[in-house]
Amino acid sequence: MNPGDMNGIYRAPQQESVLYGRPWGEILAAELDRCSANRVFVVASTHYAASANLEAAMRAALGARFVGMTSGVREHAPRADVVRIADEARRAGADFLLAIGGGSVIDATKVALLCLANDARDTEQLGALAHTRKPSLPTQLPVRMGAIPTTLSGAEFTYFAGCTDMATRTKEGYFHPLMAPRFVILDAAVTRGTPQSTWLSTGVRSLDHAVEALCSKAATPIADAAALHALKLLSASLVRNHDEPTDDNARLQSQCGVWLAAVGLQSGVPMGASHGIGHALGGTAGVPHGVTSCLMLPHVLRWNHSVNADRQAAISAALGEPGADAGDVVARLVERLGLPNRLRDVGVAREEFAEIADHAFHDPWTEANPRRLRDAREIVDLLEKAW
Repeated sequence: MNPGDMNGIYRAPQQESVLYGRPWGEILAAELDRCSANRVFVVASTHYAASANLEAAMRAALGARFVGMTSGVREHAPRADVVRIADEARRAGADFLLAIGGGSVIDATKVALLCLANDARDTEQLGALAHTRKPSLPTQLPVRMGAIPTTLSGAEFTYFAGCTDMATRTKEGYFHPLMAPRFVILDAAVTRGTPQSTWLSTGVRSLDHAVEALCSKAATPIADAAALHALKLLSASLVRNHDEPTDDNARLQSQCGVWLAAVGLQSGVPMGASHGIGHALGGTAGVPHGVTSCLMLPHVLRWNHSVNADRQAAISAALGEPGADAGDVVARLVERLGLPNRLRDVGVAREEFAEIADHAFHDPWTEANPRRLRDAREIVDLLEKAW
């Protein structure tokens, strides 16, 4: 990038602390004290809640502050699940929400904050708050949240969230600067029970955050620096996670890579078509977040190469293969991790391509892609390459 061409803006996220390397039970109470949280409602992943005797652990850590817990959030955070969380938290008189889980759990909790602030009590009222409807949102959110992630999705570091309208099979975006969790606790021990395929594929999702931040037309110096280091941490630690799943140090390195990869996202750097198409694959075809990046990122990099070859060269170098094609490097990493790399392998039918492409074409991050996608047919071509 020519320094004479640089201009832009960096907006610091409304997130106060990231705590890492210590068990959550030792540090959670102090963070809640700092946040003046007196009535805490917990939203947990079904898997973790069932496997860790979580309710008892929360009662021990929170004492009288613990006012309830729920789980059962489905993939891609359907509207109905978000409304249910808000209803249960409202009935419990919660003044703070704590999400412990993966991206869908954290996103659902973030959107529940908007439900509580706007007294949205059904899916239609919630849908009216989606960004495409230009809602008038309150400047403050009366209830805030914290997060303890169990996957590598990175949802805990952003001020926006995805939620799915199941009637139209469309992924919707919800935004508010105060949706960002006030604190994030990175505890590798919490992640040990996360299914290996989920852990590794969400790691590729965060690698996608770093790649598309670097390739963005609105890239910033701080996001560039963080993304380059994120790529180094993630590429090395994910291989270690694959080979030695019990290595907590490698798991924490992956978590820190996720944190760095999110710097662009949390400061407003738009992503590109890998994310835009991924939203449509998730909302329309039910493909998990992380897997969408495994499927699409190599092909989107190849599509964009003609407009950002210098950026892609930096990506290849950060991933340990200087001089190689960045799309090929990412594809080899996905294969090394044993993750899906073809749409047909995850049950996406070619008959769905037109609908997926139509939804993806109207996604704001597809619109922000470094190389313009002129119509939905060009997205179908990318889907064919991934087939």
